[in-house]
Amino acid sequence: GKPTNHKVFGDAIAILAGDALLTEAFSMFTEGDRFKSPSLLSALRVLANAAGTRGMVGGQAEDILSEGRTPDPRTVHFIHTHKTGAMIAASVQISPILAGSPPSVYEAISTYGENVGLAFQIVDDILDVTGDEKDLGKRTGTDSERGKMTYPALHGIERSKAAASELIEAALTAVKTIGDRAFYLTEIAKYILKRTQ
Repeated sequence: GKPTNHKVFGDAIAILAGDALLTEAFSMFTEGDRFKSPSLLSALRVLANAAGTRGMVGGQAEDILSEGRTPDPRTVHFIHTHKTGAMIAASVQISPILAGSPPSVYEAISTYGENVGLAFQIVDDILDVTGDEKDLGKRTGTDSERGKMTYPALHGIERSKAAASELIEAALTAVKTIGDRAFYLTEIAKYILKRTQ
């Protein structure tokens, strides 16, 4: 892998880059006659909800406000499903919307995205405790230092690993109905459990 944006350019530029990319995504959605498409408007709504206070921003705010507090299951789940989880879920939910897929496909992919998004964040928390700094490209142990509410802080490493595995299994089960078209989704889900970066 390559160093992350914040490692190369610093936190301020990384945040600005994220803001710019998100704004650019909304801009691309609205170009030309495409904005009149009902499916495009639905996709835009999914992205806006995932990025805003109902998603990533809301989860990140709760994450910051919860630092130093004793972890509780409801808050940890909220943070994880709304931070990274919401954006990962939205990234897969948008495709069936734009493709005009039947509701059953959208539901399968939504279930997949929600489970994979939460599993990704749990694995990320585990790697902050057990990962190698060279592999990760960042310092480990920062969640604990900052008093972050994480799955490992609440449940320990082994229960967190089991939770991530169960979520990935649920994601894989959800997309079985899609057949071969879910090949890449399946591979991504399997990779999440194996990743070291």
